[in-house]
Amino acid sequence: MAVGKENTEVAAAVPMDKGGEILKPRTDKREYRRIVLKNSLQVLLISDPETDKCAASMNVSVGSFSDPEGLDGLAHFLEHMLFYASEKYPEEDSYSKYITEHGGSTNAYTSTEDTNYHFDINTDSFDEALDRFAQFFIKPLMSADATMREIKAVDSENQKNLLSDSWRMRQLLKHLSREDHPYHKFSTGNMDTLHVQPQAKGIDTRSELIKFYDKHYSANIMHLVVYGKESLDKTQCLVEGMFQEIRNTNKSVPRFPGQPCTQDHLQVLVKAVPIKQGHKLTVSWPVTPSIHHYEEAPCMYLGHLIGHEAEGSLFHALKHFGSSILQLSISDSQNVLGQTVAVNSQDKS
Repeated sequence: MAVGKENTEVAAAVPMDKGGEILKPRTDKREYRRIVLKNSLQVLLISDPETDKCAASMNVSVGSFSDPEGLDGLAHFLEHMLFYASEKYPEEDSYSKYITEHGGSTNAYTSTEDTNYHFDINTDSFDEALDRFAQFFIKPLMSADATMREIKAVDSENQKNLLSDSWRMRQLLKHLSREDHPYHKFSTGNMDTLHVQPQAKGIDTRSELIKFYDKHYSANIMHLVVYGKESLDKTQCLVEGMFQEIRNTNKSVPRFPGQPCTQDHLQVLVKAVPIKQGHKLTVSWPVTPSIHHYEEAPCMYLGHLIGHEAEGSLFHALKHFGSSILQLSISDSQNVLGQTVAVNSQDKS
């Protein structure tokens, strides 16, 4: 797509607000600009004349917590369906083919309260790739023909997950949480939750999928990042021409008050048989989500202390007492209200 003239004065976008100075290292030579399109889409533009790859990422503030009752995994299923085709580019799977044929990669993920889509590609193919990407959020084709195929793809992903001990333990933790909290839901989805059960209840999964998209995919709860080789002015013109058609329904970001675990769900010991050989101890407890303290990064400090292997550390002491521990680590799941911090120890047996 042709890029408009630099410094063109248009009302399509306005600079982001006061106090919005972007902090960067002195060694970072890239240029940044934050704007808001006329449809309320917030955009971060990055210009890097030295790059040989361009990239974009769109975050939508809705995830698996918003799955309708009786359709576990619908948000994840929608993520899959948007890759299929669009009215402007109706050829099946043409977006992914274009990306891979021009030296790029693409992926997406669905978390509890967000869904993220992203790609990178060679600089000389970026304009068309970005336009194809924009159509995800303008006029996607969620055809009946693709519905069952993508349900099978989601089911296949779930089957793969069943062989992962870490995934199984996360699902067990969700199962032990409050049944009336969305964290308890089965977020991945499979053939049973997206086809068998809905069909038995007379629910059309594709119709519900389109309703979900229309209800939740609004420009005002999306955030776009575009990283390119061109100047900020040229990139801004490109973005305005492609993304300001995204519908804005002035939707509020979904909120989910309450904790997934109450006192009744704590002080529980669970023993599980793993897929992989060995023994692993995980101690989990709810704390304030780390997103509220991202500048201080308390989990990083805890992780350093727990994982330290020098003399005087917990790891060193356990080794001294004859433990065959391979590692100690700390991790956090910051997307979950009442974040889980887990201290993991694993031995060789």
